[in-house]
Amino acid sequence: MDKELSYGEDYKYIPATSVNSGIGVEVLPDLYCHTVQIVNISLVGKPDSSDFVLVDAGMPGSADEIIAATEKRFGAGSRPQAIVLTHGHFDHVGAIIELIEHWDTPVYAHELELPFLTGKENYPDPDPTVEGGLIAKMSPIFPNEPLNLGSRIQPLPSDGSVPHLTGFRWIHTPGHTPGHVSLFRESDRALIAGDAFITVKQDSLFKVLTQEIEISEPPRYLTTDWKAAKHSLGKLRDIQPAVAITGHGLPVSGELLTIGLDKLVNEFNQIATPDYGKYVENEHHH
Repeated sequence: MDKELSYGEDYKYIPATSVNSGIGVEVLPDLYCHTVQIVNISLVGKPDSSDFVLVDAGMPGSADEIIAATEKRFGAGSRPQAIVLTHGHFDHVGAIIELIEHWDTPVYAHELELPFLTGKENYPDPDPTVEGGLIAKMSPIFPNEPLNLGSRIQPLPSDGSVPHLTGFRWIHTPGHTPGHVSLFRESDRALIAGDAFITVKQDSLFKVLTQEIEISEPPRYLTTDWKAAKHSLGKLRDIQPAVAITGHGLPVSGELLTIGLDKLVNEFNQIATPDYGKYVENEHHH
């Protein structure tokens, strides 16, 4: 392993797998979503082209699966022009170092996410007390020490463009993490939302494992700023996405997406903000 690159000390395989694990879905001709255990990666680009980008990097230990899914779609030996991270939580950067070493490809994230990706800052601890189900209870075992990608990680351009993704712009959607971004393409209103919202109720282990569709708030046990999360959701609703790939759950489109986002934004305080948990106590009364 490249000397300057390292995962956090607490990095490890997490044994949680949904029914969709290993399954890929072509959402649009140039937008492909593949599920690694309980999290999604996106491959953006036409299948026969060498000009494509990987968004997010799966779970710890998933590099071989991600490389195989990429080669299946783009051909043997193919490599993305860039890897873009919606944020740096362990389940979105799980294979990043192996992928950088295999492909020698640049990695981009929002400037505010860089401290967590260059070994400078830990994410806040997950909150196992948050109102929610088994996954929150499991959350203390999730890795949250920062990895160090050294000089391999670069900030996304400040003009909102996304390197190698013509037509897409990044939108800052903090709340779940400070430098969380979502990617949006105006021409067909395609959205890669990351964890700004997800389509499975992440606090229910049953729903995560069976992937029952429900437009819902970001994963509760790791979201630290609910006010920002609500504001970010409002931004995403206002651009009226036609189709969305989220970090967890199945891709959604059309009315299911529109109505689900509306409901989530309009009733955010009732249905999204947990009733209790260490990151909500101080926010409840305004």
